[in-house]
Amino acid sequence: MNAPGSMAARVAAYLAERRQAGYALRIEGYQLARFARFADAAGHRGPPTLELAIGWASASHAQRPLTAARRIEVLRGFAHYCRREEPATEIPSRFLFGRPHRRLAPHIYTDRELSQLIAAATRLHPAGGLRGTSCATIFGLIAASGLRISEATGLARTDVDLERGRLLVRQAKFGKSRWVPLHATTTLALRDYAARRDRDRFASGHAAFFLFDYGRPARTRAVQYAFTLLRRQLGWRARGGHAMPRIHDLRHTFICRRFEQWYREGLDVDRHVLALSTYVGHAKVTDTYWYATATPELLALAARRVEHARGGARP
Repeated sequence: MNAPGSMAARVAAYLAERRQAGYALRIEGYQLARFARFADAAGHRGPPTLELAIGWASASHAQRPLTAARRIEVLRGFAHYCRREEPATEIPSRFLFGRPHRRLAPHIYTDRELSQLIAAATRLHPAGGLRGTSCATIFGLIAASGLRISEATGLARTDVDLERGRLLVRQAKFGKSRWVPLHATTTLALRDYAARRDRDRFASGHAAFFLFDYGRPARTRAVQYAFTLLRRQLGWRARGGHAMPRIHDLRHTFICRRFEQWYREGLDVDRHVLALSTYVGHAKVTDTYWYATATPELLALAARRVEHARGGARP
């Protein structure tokens, strides 16, 4: 790097070097591009400074400390890169706005909320179009299998094996692929969707399994936008630590319900969690435990098991 004039040029050079080394940096790249626009719009010249970092980290719409902490985390790697050629670069301290990775309690959906979401999705504009049917099926699939939203929208028609009742998730997080067996009811719902999809005159020849109207693939961002509309329509309020219920909370709900089911059935959770971890595509079992949320139902089931193990004696 030869000290480029604009922050956008610095960011571009940094991302090019890191990606050449094998790092995707999708989210980081998006965030750094926003930082560069912020810096250049403010007329900043020269290397990154602490004042500039604080200004951008604090400028989010929500102005939440966690958002600011994560922005600082993104900036630190970039600042270290800039300092190699520009010693005047100021590197913000790691925990300037607190820890960037704090576990916020997810919104665990009730059965009623899931039914409301799927029913509302089928009524999305245009009436009778594939957009509503696709969104309803995607939400139901995530709730029933714990897929990530990108894994669901990334499914190809050939990845959905309706004869064997399974999905092939290709090159998911950490670059791993896996087969995901499905419950019979989930397979039936996908079979109904596939029949509706294949009848659409614009669907012929498209590789993507989930399509919107006029043969457009159901992209993740478009599905997230539809979810935001439905969430507002339904008037939901978050019960967790996030500002609003999220699609990703469907994945949390799936994992949490599995833990509850194991406790009800008296199964050994530690023996079954490895299979669940593989099923949802986690790299470590600890990641799956991290998803397990202490709902009142789960706490009550765990307490009953402990009491039973003690022979019914109360502490």
